[in-house]
Amino acid sequence: MGRAFEYRRASKEKRWDKMSKVFPKIIRTITMAVREGGSDLASNSKLRIAIQNAKAANMPKDNIDNAIKRATSKEAEDISEVSYEGKGPHGVLLFVDCATNNTNRTVANLKTIFSKGGGKIVESGALEFMFQRKAQIEFMVPEGQNIDDIELALIDHGLDELEVNEGRAYAYATFADYGRLSQGIESLKIEADKSSIVRIPTSPVEFSEAELEDIEKLIDRIEDDEDVQAVFTNIA
Repeated sequence: MGRAFEYRRASKEKRWDKMSKVFPKIIRTITMAVREGGSDLASNSKLRIAIQNAKAANMPKDNIDNAIKRATSKEAEDISEVSYEGKGPHGVLLFVDCATNNTNRTVANLKTIFSKGGGKIVESGALEFMFQRKAQIEFMVPEGQNIDDIELALIDHGLDELEVNEGRAYAYATFADYGRLSQGIESLKIEADKSSIVRIPTSPVEFSEAELEDIEKLIDRIEDDEDVQAVFTNIA
């Protein structure tokens, strides 16, 4: 995946560094997870992912516990997961995953952002075939363990691909195999840092540095929207 992998990693880290906006977004994922599958971590894999990512973002335990408590109350927000597809400057394709309590507001905001950034929202499903939806689990390679041995062991648990960058491993599996992969990592006594569902382009495209500057400006504006959870592109 090369450049696309580096771009996704850098983009994600930059996004999660915006602490004032990160916590509210994580709280929404916790709320959705609890409302969908309850507050029992043992039976709710989405909630385990949300809490894992909350800890990775240094969210205090009290904040996490309070978010779970609020999500089980009658006053909890009715939040929905919704995705939007679009085309940006220089023909870049974008998939935007959102968590929102008002879809009319979300789509209106995104249409404005895309329009000002030289792009447009396209019909839902138009770009679906251009991306593969996969589970991604991140962990530090344990000292003394051979990464090839880890990879071979995880293949039996649904692993599609394993990338390593500066000691950090990124394990990928199909969306349906997330549970198997997570269990496989746990069986190796490895503690995962982050888990997420990502969209990987089936036909990555290379862009010039000048083109990437225009594209990144649009992505930054999209990511700044409070309803946006993740942005994926077809950048090679």
